[in-house]
Amino acid sequence: MNDKQYSSPSYKPLYDQIKVLITQSLIGGEWRPGDMIPSEIELASRYKVSQGTVRKAIDALASENILIRRQGKGTFVATHNAEGIKLRFLRLTSADGQKEVLQNEFLSCTKGKADSRMALILDLKAGASIIEVKRLLSFSGRPLIYDHIVVPASPFKGLNGAKVEESNGSMYSMYESQFGVRMIRAEERLKAVAASGEVAEALGLKNHEPLLSIERVSFTYGDKPMEWRLGLCVTDNHHYMNELE
Repeated sequence: MNDKQYSSPSYKPLYDQIKVLITQSLIGGEWRPGDMIPSEIELASRYKVSQGTVRKAIDALASENILIRRQGKGTFVATHNAEGIKLRFLRLTSADGQKEVLQNEFLSCTKGKADSRMALILDLKAGASIIEVKRLLSFSGRPLIYDHIVVPASPFKGLNGAKVEESNGSMYSMYESQFGVRMIRAEERLKAVAASGEVAEALGLKNHEPLLSIERVSFTYGDKPMEWRLGLCVTDNHHYMNELE
């Protein structure tokens, strides 16, 4: 009796292979955010596959908000600069549903070294250079979110306090337009915490008042983590809103 174990070969569907090739072109900067990509016919000729296969690949990328189809115009690389998605990952909403004015107060921007936890989160070597940003987000004049952001220094060379202040609240638009880094998706972990120290002071709270902690890791093309963020949020008359599909 033969005791050898044989694993079954696994195959990627052809459209999935084309999806990978298109993504590689995005990673390589062939098409930048906001650019129109070649037509389905042109891509089919380029990759030597059917137009239907290309269409399935583009549909998959569109469903992930990487590409955007515009009727009668073509298919474009999604951008954080487009109206409606500048603050795509900001989910804190007024309890009465009123639209609010968002203000961004810069607190600090410093360089440091990644500890073992941050290196693991951002897929870096321990001790790699990082940039830390702290800022305060106010809704209609009231400070509601204390933001602590960490990014790897190498892709964001030149990031400083002035650029953070100029971003007008949308760090992702700034990452994209000034550093060519587009965030595609994010993973979040939520829990209740107590305010303390500089966070309580910045948000105008007493120590031990409740806050919603939102820890987020954002990813660029190729599922590479590019930002860690901790948002500490006041939710007495706001709530976290998400749409599930």
